[in-house]
Amino acid sequence: MKVLVIGNGGREHALVWKIYQSERVEKIYVAPGNDGMLELAERVDLALDDIKGLANWAERNQIDLTVVGPEKPLVEGIVDEFTLRGLKIFGPDKKAARIEGSKVFAKEILRKYHIPTAEYEVFTEPAEALNYLEDASYPLVIKAEGLAGGKGVVIATSLKQARAAVARIMEERLFGDAGNRIVIEDFLEGEEVSILVITDGESILPLAPAQDHKAIFDGDEGPNTGGMGAYSPIPIISKDVLQEIAQKILYPAIKAFRAEGIKYKGILYVGLIMTSLGPKVLDFNARFGDPESQVILPRLKNDLVDLMEMVVEDRLPEIELEWDERSAVCVVLASAGYPIDYKTGYRIKGLAGLAKYDNVLLFHAGTKQKGNNYLTDGGRVLGITVLGDGLLDAINQVYSYIDEIDFEDMHYRTDIGYRLIRGY
Repeated sequence: MKVLVIGNGGREHALVWKIYQSERVEKIYVAPGNDGMLELAERVDLALDDIKGLANWAERNQIDLTVVGPEKPLVEGIVDEFTLRGLKIFGPDKKAARIEGSKVFAKEILRKYHIPTAEYEVFTEPAEALNYLEDASYPLVIKAEGLAGGKGVVIATSLKQARAAVARIMEERLFGDAGNRIVIEDFLEGEEVSILVITDGESILPLAPAQDHKAIFDGDEGPNTGGMGAYSPIPIISKDVLQEIAQKILYPAIKAFRAEGIKYKGILYVGLIMTSLGPKVLDFNARFGDPESQVILPRLKNDLVDLMEMVVEDRLPEIELEWDERSAVCVVLASAGYPIDYKTGYRIKGLAGLAKYDNVLLFHAGTKQKGNNYLTDGGRVLGITVLGDGLLDAINQVYSYIDEIDFEDMHYRTDIGYRLIRGY
């Protein structure tokens, strides 16, 4: 079969890598992709939000399955367009993708169906939000309602920080129309975890839990990014805890969507925080996580294409997912200044040397090939994933391999996974 993957980042490289392992797949295309994927897939020169253009191309080239990586085309209705044409596509439709496209919509569902989450208020005017902040307790969380590439959430520890966040989102329009409304919610204490679920709208298959590291600097300092690293599994999420999450959050969420007239098909990403009162929902996403995919997919032994096709065809069975027992750690190498302002075009050194290690995976996110060299071409440049015998082994190895790579202005966190390890 022929598969089209839509997107161009590290998550999409991981999807291409995993799909390539399926014996059923003869050819993979990626639109628009990046040069680091060329060994596995053929690039298609179409923008990821050119929905009609992508559908036309898929029709002409008789694509058997399309897999959508990023959230923007999902929110804009790419699944609806493909489905209307009889093209198989993996992902939620436009109505379902609102759970990520609108944080207000997601929070309203959580409140309406009594799914554990933080208390919140919604504001459409900066003056109303600023007035609310005067008597608020800190810290609190301020979120742009719409899509902001994972960067639209601010944890404000003071009135001054909160005012600045409201100004950036609602007045300076840092995220454009995504900041027309904001959610201000209580800050919850605990470990954040990512639970991704494959679902056909009825059955669910939870994937291995992962933990992302959003902040740009060590110690979770600085502004949020699209993700600076991740690891899986998470020692604090035992089978019993995962069962509790399923009963309190995952099944109720799918049931709530159905009650709202939504048949949710694809990946449901639930961002959770493990509080002293149990798991609570931070947010929903309508797609694979990035960089969570770079540690979850390398551990998944099942054929991902089989699973996705079962979802598309409404026949997801109650099967047992099989996992590599090793731990996976991914560290993102970024351009200095990301996520705000950064330069590109620098030569990346040392990539060829890592090919000799069989437990290292390189997922390109923002690179461009020039001759025999790769150049930086984005904020997040590379994700380096290592499979090790336990979390500490994987962490130690990934940082030793990073020492072999260099490019000007290279920045990465040096503490991926360490916060949890210190608790043992």
